[in-house]
Amino acid sequence: MSYISVQGLCKHFDVRQKREKGSLLRKKERVQALQDVSFDVEQGELVGYIGPNGAGKSTTVKILSGIMVPDSGVVSVGGLTPWENRKEHVRRIGVVFGQRMQLWWDVPIADSYDLLKDIYRIPDSEYRQRLDELTEALDLGGIIRTPLRQLSLGQRMRAELCGSLLHRPELLFLDEPTIGLDAVSKLALRDFLKWENREHGTTIMLTTHDMEDIAALCSRVMVLGHGRKLYDGDLSELLGRFDRLRTLSATYDRAPEVPELPGAERVDLEGETLKITYSTDKMEIGTLLPLLQKAGGIREMTVQPQNIDHLIAAMYQEMGL
Repeated sequence: MSYISVQGLCKHFDVRQKREKGSLLRKKERVQALQDVSFDVEQGELVGYIGPNGAGKSTTVKILSGIMVPDSGVVSVGGLTPWENRKEHVRRIGVVFGQRMQLWWDVPIADSYDLLKDIYRIPDSEYRQRLDELTEALDLGGIIRTPLRQLSLGQRMRAELCGSLLHRPELLFLDEPTIGLDAVSKLALRDFLKWENREHGTTIMLTTHDMEDIAALCSRVMVLGHGRKLYDGDLSELLGRFDRLRTLSATYDRAPEVPELPGAERVDLEGETLKITYSTDKMEIGTLLPLLQKAGGIREMTVQPQNIDHLIAAMYQEMGL
């Protein structure tokens, strides 16, 4: 049996609409957050769970972590039903929400860790060994005695990760863990997550809008839209379906005359450089090159694929999300 097994998961919310003029009561609207969602995750996998806002990603995480009870469906995490065996279940999991903090705001993070040690009943020797390991891996040595409120956003996120992993959870849920972080902090966080997954076999489910995180960490991705699972498989295969646009830059010896390119999406001339955006469905590089060579002597040429965020935006649009 898979470590995480989800079958036919459904969840709805009743949302009160804005009161109409002259009406004393507000109408209710039923929003289907999850509709018959099923998937399996093996122990030690690192899975990306993506979709636009309102797709049902956070609802899934809350159900799998035992915070929320579904309307229907069967869920098993390590042989336990999260909302029925909540105390035993939460001992095995760690959860990091990018916009919420579990550590105490006004005390040194070391004191928060000591309290978490008592909450999870971690033996002293095991706690010290694990804290030293995480302190080194997350570079927390210089801030361990600093109150959380005095840390930068990147430092707070590293501290939160440490707190969520002190009890050696089998499963780690990450909901927007890199939101607001700078490039250096993101890279450090990604390196740590790959290390934790590799060294300890921690199963990780990553929910994020940052596709660079998904591309760097996850080979498998699930796409959710309107509460339904739309895709489950390899990330590169998914992107390949929508990876059609290319941007070609050709720098000439002197400013060229812009050739006729009827299949191009966009053509710009900047001094001696010609930039062409085209779709591989409408134009092939073998057809394009002879036309460019007729415009003059080419000194340098590069072809770049779409930015991954543009790919995901195109995917959402084509899926009607």
